[in-house]
Amino acid sequence: MRGTGTGRHGIAVLAALTALAAGAAGCTVRPAGADGEGGPPVRIEVPSRTPSGAPSRAPDGAGKPSARGGPASPRPASRVLWSPGDSGRDVRELQARLRQVAWIFHGPTGTYDDLTAKAVRGFQGRRGLPATGVTDRATWQRLVAMTREPGRWELYLMGGQPADAPDPRCRTGRVLCISKTSRTLRWMVDGRTVSTLPVRFGSEYTPTREGVFRIYWKSRHHVSTLYDSPMPYAMFFSGGQAVHFSADFAARGYAGSSHGCVNVRDEEAIARLYEQVRDGDRVVVHR
Repeated sequence: MRGTGTGRHGIAVLAALTALAAGAAGCTVRPAGADGEGGPPVRIEVPSRTPSGAPSRAPDGAGKPSARGGPASPRPASRVLWSPGDSGRDVRELQARLRQVAWIFHGPTGTYDDLTAKAVRGFQGRRGLPATGVTDRATWQRLVAMTREPGRWELYLMGGQPADAPDPRCRTGRVLCISKTSRTLRWMVDGRTVSTLPVRFGSEYTPTREGVFRIYWKSRHHVSTLYDSPMPYAMFFSGGQAVHFSADFAARGYAGSSHGCVNVRDEEAIARLYEQVRDGDRVVVHR
């Protein structure tokens, strides 16, 4: 009978409402059809329960599986490549690249000094990296992406490069053996190298002459009459061309050039050399 069916359906609805009042969450109640029949029975969904006090949902980022399926471990610190006190060719490249992005202005020296650490710290801080002053892999990768491979004379902008092997003409006697390829001067006595200095030459418009010469005049406080520029510790070997100290070389390195002379940037070193070299000593300028 319709009355009986309707009564049973009403009892089911009443049971569902009673369950809701008791705190059962997630219930879905669908009404009967227009004629009071044909509606599906009441469906009640009971949520799964978590242990008392445990959150029903993990916090954002917590408990995410790692690539191996277990809980994710903290990201390891980026490996340190160079730090204060280190030295070598790699440190030169670090300094040369920092110069390219205007974070360092001295050197490269090849030594990770306080100024280098300060430059690295500034570079890191500007780019949201931990500002440690130590060059780790993350810092290096960011710097490499922003710069280009430095050339040889960027790495040795202020000197420090290794010298070429001596020219055979330098093997005997007292000789200033000067290599244009390595940009170095060897002071040699009887085939033995006494000292080695980085040097700079003339530009393509005022080239330093090549060949075998002799020191014919020394002038401690010389000033060029042609260019009105100081030439301390000048040792003349070919016309107006001399080996002498250059304040410009000391300040700018290989970013500049001479008017044909052989420039030395280390004033103390050329002062010692000036005292040892005599008139008549040979000068060999070679490639």
